[in-house]
Amino acid sequence: MEEKNNGRNRWLHIRLTKEEFEQIDRNFKASVCRKRSDFVRRNLLRIPIALKYRNESLDNLLHELIQLRTQLNFFGNNFNQSVKKLHTLFEISDLRVWILSFESDRKKYFSLVEEIKKQIENLAQKWLQS
Repeated sequence: MEEKNNGRNRWLHIRLTKEEFEQIDRNFKASVCRKRSDFVRRNLLRIPIALKYRNESLDNLLHELIQLRTQLNFFGNNFNQSVKKLHTLFEISDLRVWILSFESDRKKYFSLVEEIKKQIENLAQKWLQS
């Protein structure tokens, strides 16, 4: 939703040092304001500004879960490719080769899924302790 102009037709020009601008910019980025002009206007008019609150432990948890989801997607894609290959096989010898290959892949997938489950359990325990 865009902010209406509300007849704002007056300009206020100010000069800042590099340090002053960087401080204002850091504060702006920590706020929920979408535009720097809105942030500065609210400061000048002493209108309360909501700040973003970052829960660092939650950020770390989300980062770990995103990595796990990426791994699972990778394994799922490989599994789908194996099954598609199965549907294209016509000879028994090809089928035997596919079964041997698929069995080793299946063992690898299930061991990796178990490892991912353990990682998720560890993350849940860390999260619950915080």
